[in-house]
Amino acid sequence: MRAPDPDADSMTQRRFLQLDVFADRPGAGNPLAVVVDADGLDTAAMQAFANWTNLSETIFLLPPGEGADYRVRIFTPRQELPFAGHPSVGAAWAAIEAGVATADRRSLVQDCAAGQLPVDVGEGRAIRVRAPRARRIAGPEGAGPLLDAALAGLRRGPLAPALWDNGPHWWVVELADEAAVRTMRPDLAAITALTADSAVGLAVFAEADGGVGYDRVVRAFCPADGIPEDPVTGSANATIAAALADAGRLSRGGRYVASQGREVGRDGRVDVRVDSDGEAWIGGRVQAVVRGTVTW
Repeated sequence: MRAPDPDADSMTQRRFLQLDVFADRPGAGNPLAVVVDADGLDTAAMQAFANWTNLSETIFLLPPGEGADYRVRIFTPRQELPFAGHPSVGAAWAAIEAGVATADRRSLVQDCAAGQLPVDVGEGRAIRVRAPRARRIAGPEGAGPLLDAALAGLRRGPLAPALWDNGPHWWVVELADEAAVRTMRPDLAAITALTADSAVGLAVFAEADGGVGYDRVVRAFCPADGIPEDPVTGSANATIAAALADAGRLSRGGRYVASQGREVGRDGRVDVRVDSDGEAWIGGRVQAVVRGTVTW
């Protein structure tokens, strides 16, 4: 008989969820790993676990600061992010599911590295999160040729490409129409060169050509962060809304639905709106796919 492992009983088991966010069914939207009881895990352990899951984001729920209902830390396989959309929507859903936040509340406050953000909880636990206010920022010196290389051969829309900051940095580019987005064959090497020192990724979008159930189409590429194409990206969608509002194409109180992820087999829907204060909100449905425990 093998002798007991003296360290086995001391290893902490933590509740674990894997969710599909911005999804109306399991297998759609963007997968998210959630470690619920993350007290005691340091940054290195969180980053190592996020690398192990190899999902676009992994989150860790922690006791909140004063004035918030829960705290979340957000990691890609390679770095921690101050804010990301689908992890924030998933975090609110998971906090309610795990009893970290009160189930019958219709509004919550999320504590994250980007600050304290309000959350709305709708019917059927549809979640909507206010994104940090986006601002257009200057690109690094020499970015022009890199941007042209990343967009070579693409038919562009009327909105000028720009670099935006709403926690993560995004290059935002409007293409001519839905077909230009859907059929885009990204030059991942060129996108890596563009984004490696300036942004988490490149987001392209266009007006829909009459598709049912959505108004705009979006794709987002993050190869420098180990994610060739992100299935459905809340922060990018919030940034696009801010860019449209800045250009006078989305009024305060305006809203629309974005389709993203079809090209990677995970067609999701993001509810996007700009409130009366000019703040962008992103939201959608969440599906639980895995419930269990993890030892790390």
